Amino acid sequence: MRHLWSFLAGLVVAPVTWVLVTLGQDGSTRTVHRWVEIGTYSTPNLIEPAVYLGAAGILLGLLGTLRVSPLGPLVAGLLLVTPYIGMFLAPFTVRGWIPDDWKVLGDPLPLRQPVENGTVFLIGLLLLVAVLSAQRWRQWPAATSPAEAELTAADKPVENNFSLSDWPSTGARDDRGTAPLTLGYPDPTPTDPLPRRATGESPWSAPPRAATRPEGTTEIR
Repeated sequence: MRHLWSFLAGLVVAPVTWVLVTLGQDGSTRTVHRWVEIGTYSTPNLIEPAVYLGAAGILLGLLGTLRVSPLGPLVAGLLLVTPYIGMFLAPFTVRGWIPDDWKVLGDPLPLRQPVENGTVFLIGLLLLVAVLSAQRWRQWPAATSPAEAELTAADKPVENNFSLSDWPSTGARDDRGTAPLTLGYPDPTPTDPLPRRATGESPWSAPPRAATRPEGTTEIR
């Protein structure tokens, strides 16, 4: 569908551009010649021809640069190049086919002027060169929704760019992450077993004394 719309755009832009360039060139030429004749100038007289030329430039820029389809620039370029190429084969016949007595808003429209000075040939070649761009033949990528973009990003494997040089040196290792010793760790030093009661003694009797007393202590009676 995009090729069809581009093809129709080329059929419309080519003649419209020819008319706009003709109005702009003829208006600018007659204005400057008038200034030379009277020996003075008035800048606002160039506004109307400049508008025509600017409109033609915008149309050609959109047709030649937008990546819609190459058929539009191809058709418009061939239509604009053909009259000038015909001047090599049958100049008088081609010149007779082009009307030269039309008017637009009271201004003369000499359509032969852009053909005779080669302007349409130059514009047509620019459009044909724009067709050679490989990007113009590719369709715009389909827009993805945010949910699909998140799923796509989640499905991608995580790239580990960690290298051997990123490991910390032995001397610069931080021991803050080491768990401190707590009561859960057993004490490696052995302890003396507790003295046992003799069989038959009452549980309410005094605990038995240790067999040995530490040095430097006296027994209290």
